[in-house]
Amino acid sequence: VFQKQVQANVCVNMEMVKDALDQLRGAVMIVYPMGLPPHDPVRMEFEDKEDLSGTHAGLEVIEESQAQLWWAGKELKETKLLSDYVGKNEKTTIIVKIQKKGQGAPGREPLISHEEQKQMMLYYYRKQEELKKLEEDDDDSFLNAEWADNHALKRQFHGVKDIKWGPR
Repeated sequence: VFQKQVQANVCVNMEMVKDALDQLRGAVMIVYPMGLPPHDPVRMEFEDKEDLSGTHAGLEVIEESQAQLWWAGKELKETKLLSDYVGKNEKTTIIVKIQKKGQGAPGREPLISHEEQKQMMLYYYRKQEELKKLEEDDDDSFLNAEWADNHALKRQFHGVKDIKWGPR
């Protein structure tokens, strides 16, 4: 759901998150009418009691005191205003990345998407195959054709167009 919203440039707000959680609660109530056991991670998440320590998801959670904001390869300091970095234009949209303190700047996003890269690789592969075929097709027989003769016009003006050296 949220990936489609990113592509459509729709910002996620708390209301959208609450709606998604309510939909999950409804789905769980349909599937488990008697309720979930108290140790179930889904139930713990609904009750805000989930313990993420020792899990990969626990590494993705960044506490507010440990967070740094990065934009355009620069750390955004808490003491400075955002207008100091991006100017006074109110219509400016920036994408800020969150990193843990001390980890440095986040990695840059690729200039082209994965799909564009696939298309480019396919195009250059086809072009390379076409050039290979042209190199293999080294046929010079057309050079002996009458239309490829450099002196044909001169011979025609002198009247020596169809002279043959052998018997007919």
